Amino acid sequence: MFDLHENPNGRSMRLLAISLALLGLISLVVTILITLDVRREQEIVAGIVRHLPQSDLEAAQELSGSLRLNARLAVLMVLNVVGTTVALVLVLRGYLHSERSLRDVKVLATDIIASMDAAVITTDRHGMMTSVNAGARDRIGIDSDSVGKYLTDIDRTHATLAQVCSEVNATHETIRDRDYCVVRHGHKHTHRVSCTILRNQQKDEIGTVVYVRDVTEKALLEERLRRMERYMGLGSLAAGLQHEIKNPLSALMLHIQLLQERLSHDLPQPDVTEMLDVLQTEVTRISKVLDGFRNYATVNDVGRSPVLIRNLVEKLVRLLRPQADSHSIVIDVNLPSKPVGTVLADEAQLEQVLLNLALNGIDAMPDGGTLTFTVSRQDAFVRIDVADTGIGIPPEIQSQIFDPYFTTRPEGTGMGLALCYKYIRQHGGTIDFRTGEDRGGLPGTEFTVLLPLEESA
Repeated sequence: MFDLHENPNGRSMRLLAISLALLGLISLVVTILITLDVRREQEIVAGIVRHLPQSDLEAAQELSGSLRLNARLAVLMVLNVVGTTVALVLVLRGYLHSERSLRDVKVLATDIIASMDAAVITTDRHGMMTSVNAGARDRIGIDSDSVGKYLTDIDRTHATLAQVCSEVNATHETIRDRDYCVVRHGHKHTHRVSCTILRNQQKDEIGTVVYVRDVTEKALLEERLRRMERYMGLGSLAAGLQHEIKNPLSALMLHIQLLQERLSHDLPQPDVTEMLDVLQTEVTRISKVLDGFRNYATVNDVGRSPVLIRNLVEKLVRLLRPQADSHSIVIDVNLPSKPVGTVLADEAQLEQVLLNLALNGIDAMPDGGTLTFTVSRQDAFVRIDVADTGIGIPPEIQSQIFDPYFTTRPEGTGMGLALCYKYIRQHGGTIDFRTGEDRGGLPGTEFTVLLPLEESA
């Protein structure tokens, strides 16, 4: 936490003010005593004068005048000491009021920083933490006990903080919006860190300020917006390709068929027949690719009807079991004991999504493993988890797996997961995955689909 320690200079100033006030009070008392002594001496001299002969009156009057002057000086000294004491009291009062105001400002600033949802950490020039706020405990797992330790002592998942701090101290330039990912409670979170130089009132560099925010939702939204931008651009491209390529392909397919019919009457050579078959196969493949691209980029209304996810998963498992057995893969199904409700969806599209996820899982386990389907309810959504125990997804390609035409398999088209993402988004749901460290060290990959339940459910 941000602690407020009393300023040593403030204590010294208060001690000095109190000392001066005591000194002024002592001076006032001494001056009053001197005044009383002078007055008593005047009375004594006046009594002596009354009994002196005429010849000594002049000297006695001179002494009496000196005593009157000393009395006036003593009164003036008293007034001076009183004025000085009053002025000192006013100065002390103003200082204490200013100190209280400054402390109130510090307390307000501390409360504001402590109430921030983000983590705020200050360090010295060597990276040693000098203060942390409450957000640092929630976001990074450090508290006030960490003050005096170095950023390099924090958990290695937050190593970016020490790196950023070191760069700022070396370059004296502010670093903004550098992202890194951490796994918390089994879920991946995106943290965005900024760092700037910390200066005192004299503009001297005394350390750094590290500011960390959890931007998981924002990062997901930014990724979805980027995909949507690509998706919108593909719509117009699909229309152009349909006109510019599909029509010539249709004409080419027609002429290949006519050529095959004509050659069939003339006993064609085997190599000619083989070449024609290759041409027909490749043209058909190109046509299918264009159809898949059109299906991905075209926005069509989804035909919705009540779908029981439990029945859909059971049907899919029966379909997949022979193929799974041939690959030494065990299919495990976890269904809830109570109905989770129905979703309004296109059953054929949902079946295609789950089938594609299952086939990807089977391909990821060439030496066998376990394919697990789990159905549960999560708030107003039905949750479907499809997990495998395969090789997982490498970190360098995780951001691309939902992109169209991205595939790691030579025989793949790269449209499977792209269409899955499109179909789920059209149904108002979400699709995400966890792999490697995101699963807490479990092998393989787990895809999670969330679909909104029917309102009457």
